[in-house]
Amino acid sequence: MTNVTRALMGATALCGMAAIAQAETLTIATVNNGDMIRMQELASDFTEQHPDIELDWVTLEENVLRQRVTTDIATKGGQYDVMTIGTYEVPIWANQGWLVPLDDLPEDYDKDDILPAIAGGLSVDGTLYAAPFYGESSMVMYRTDLIEEAGLEMPDAPTWDFIKEAAAAMTDKENEVYGICLRGKAGWGENMAFLTAMSNSYGARWFDENWTPQFDSPEWKAALDDYLMLLNEYGPPGSANNGFNENLALFQQGKCGMWIDATVAASFVTGDDSTVADKVGFALAPDNGLGKRGNWLWAWSLGIPAGTDAEDAAKTFVAWATSKEYAELVAENEGWANVPPGTRTSLYENQEYLDAAPFAQMTLESINAADPNNPTVDPVPYTGVQFVAIPEFQGIATAVGQQMSAALAGQMSAEEALEAAQNLTSQEMQAAGYGQ
Repeated sequence: MTNVTRALMGATALCGMAAIAQAETLTIATVNNGDMIRMQELASDFTEQHPDIELDWVTLEENVLRQRVTTDIATKGGQYDVMTIGTYEVPIWANQGWLVPLDDLPEDYDKDDILPAIAGGLSVDGTLYAAPFYGESSMVMYRTDLIEEAGLEMPDAPTWDFIKEAAAAMTDKENEVYGICLRGKAGWGENMAFLTAMSNSYGARWFDENWTPQFDSPEWKAALDDYLMLLNEYGPPGSANNGFNENLALFQQGKCGMWIDATVAASFVTGDDSTVADKVGFALAPDNGLGKRGNWLWAWSLGIPAGTDAEDAAKTFVAWATSKEYAELVAENEGWANVPPGTRTSLYENQEYLDAAPFAQMTLESINAADPNNPTVDPVPYTGVQFVAIPEFQGIATAVGQQMSAALAGQMSAEEALEAAQNLTSQEMQAAGYGQ
């Protein structure tokens, strides 16, 4: 090897090292569900377009993610440049000045295409503070073969009484088929997301107009009694440990007659990993004839914490991951049925998507049926369907969720769980100065 060759090789190596040194690294905190895992698998498309930006993924279970990102942004820890956050956090954090406004995304991003219900939940005074990766409500996913064998027909808009009848009819514990699967794992975004939405349809509410907790009401008692009965009599063993991912696996394995949960699960229960993909039907979340259904409204979204030293790169990534072009990338690689749902009007006007996704129309109807500004039968001083949009809710609802999960596990009665929920919520709200 000549000295000239060595010099050229050295210069090339130095150039390569300089390029690497100049690359900006984005640390992205995200949740360990199917759509987010798929985004990571397709992220090479982004890095090929932007070789000056490297991506460092921190993938966490839902409850852990919420805890980590909340702690980091509240303490200005600076661990993350992009955070996966939800409809609950965005308006609260934006009002605290903790999020970068997304008012300068590229024109071809087409913010006006975002579904109004989803955009409204991620905006403050008309300014978008997080971009929706997917939007969701909740609905009934059910086994068409099992309900037919039971001699029943699922209505498009079932009641809770019908759900109870169907759960009983479809349960076959000897063959490990359970009539219904529901969230039981403690957490404000796990069992309490489901129970809060369910309780709305029973006429219950977290607080009255004076911010007095309402867990001592007959409506909460009726909702919790039915929830516990459904899972104890017709649900799988260990339901108190089951969240979204656990119930998804059970349904895909053919062990759930019905599952009431996030509409985003539809592509997974009808996908390649599901043993019952060709035997799944969809219906609106149940009601009790009071004018409110037991469905929620949520968007897993990408937000940028204020103070990041990579704001421009973060905006570039957020725009890519939540764009129409990303939807087309997923369709090209995974098929239209697997495109992240619930965010853009144009997706529900795309015939290719409608043909590929039998759940598309029910997803859109479920999203439109949720009203975060009027979530309950009786008036309330808060917004939010499966959550109360106040900073204290996250901690309070996590503690309440632990009581409900303990009741499901047989460690306390429904009455004891509701009494504990009433007491701890009253104490926390009084300490925070509500109703005074």
